[in-house]
Amino acid sequence: MGLLRLGFAVGSYLLFFASFLYLVGFTGNLFDEAVGLTGIAGLAALPSIDAGPAAPLGVAIIINLALIALFGIQHSVMARPGFKSWLTRFWPASIERSLYVLATVAVLVMIYVFWRPITPMVWSVDADWLRMLLWGLFFAGWAILFIATCLLNHFELFGLHQAWAGFRGTAVPETQFRTPLFYKLVRHPIYTGILLAFWATPDMSQGHLLFAIGMTVYVVIGVRYEERDLIAHLGEQYVEYRKKVGAVIPGIGKAR
Repeated sequence: MGLLRLGFAVGSYLLFFASFLYLVGFTGNLFDEAVGLTGIAGLAALPSIDAGPAAPLGVAIIINLALIALFGIQHSVMARPGFKSWLTRFWPASIERSLYVLATVAVLVMIYVFWRPITPMVWSVDADWLRMLLWGLFFAGWAILFIATCLLNHFELFGLHQAWAGFRGTAVPETQFRTPLFYKLVRHPIYTGILLAFWATPDMSQGHLLFAIGMTVYVVIGVRYEERDLIAHLGEQYVEYRKKVGAVIPGIGKAR
């Protein structure tokens, strides 16, 4: 049974990593660009934020907002301590996080499949230097996100640490409060990376703008609930940390 649970955790992680890489291509409309690099013409047919099945404007807005809401609800609800306590009554605690990861994969796949592009442009940058700058910020956002997961404990965040401990029959060590690198500048560098990646684009369509705004709303709500849980778990240490460090932008969002 322990080996089966470990396999579930590893499989969930690998699926998430694949869906994460796809998200980079999806939000950046990179599949057309990849055709020129790889010669694989079929890449151009992959859905992205501005390429896929069309729908009337009103229908597209409703579908896309529903997908964004589904992502936010899944992330917010499944991350709450109360939900975790309920879930682990009948689901092994060692792979509770892995189930969260797998559910995230399912929601991301739904976004990729059902997203309806709204292609009229809000802005499209012509200057080469500015396009390169925006592409640099786009990839920097994804890099910040990934590095931020590694600065704490990447494998614990994605459930592998817990599953390995369960397989070995050992307890997962209590999480210690640390503020390495990015965490000295902002409390939530993962969200910083997400916002940078979603907003930095040289070609912002109306559909992309809807996606960026929706995800920004999710981040604002997510920070509020996550900080409540962190204060409950870490106490005065985190209260003082909030007074010194901004939320997702350095210097902005310090607690009073």
